[in-house]
Amino acid sequence: MGVTGPIRVVVAKPGLDGHDRGAKVIARALRDAGMEVIYTGLHQTPEQIVDTAIQEDADAIGLSILSGAHNTLFARVLELLAERDAQDIKVFGGGIIPEADIAPLKEKGVAEIFTPGATTTAIVDWVRAHVRQPV
Repeated sequence: MGVTGPIRVVVAKPGLDGHDRGAKVIARALRDAGMEVIYTGLHQTPEQIVDTAIQEDADAIGLSILSGAHNTLFARVLELLAERDAQDIKVFGGGIIPEADIAPLKEKGVAEIFTPGATTTAIVDWVRAHVRQPV
């Protein structure tokens, strides 16, 4: 039997970065688009984020990273999802991520990266098109 209901997205701020305005804007845009959003708050560890995503039966994890630790944090979330046999949860994210780091992150399994200037409409449209179709 297929999954029913709205798309469920965990929006998370991993690491020590304390700037969460962008994450809150994205969380609200996804919610306003009819998705169920679980915002984890600031200073989450990758373990906490993955635990939340699995407990909440999330379809995707959206990471907001402004600290410069994106290579480490994205990789750890992907590693934990693999360890927990939860690779069906798509990982996307955004923040201050240099263009040169985007392709390597995607090679590791990050589904999409949004850089400054990405519109909420573009992010919502991407999630709708690439995560799963609501039933």
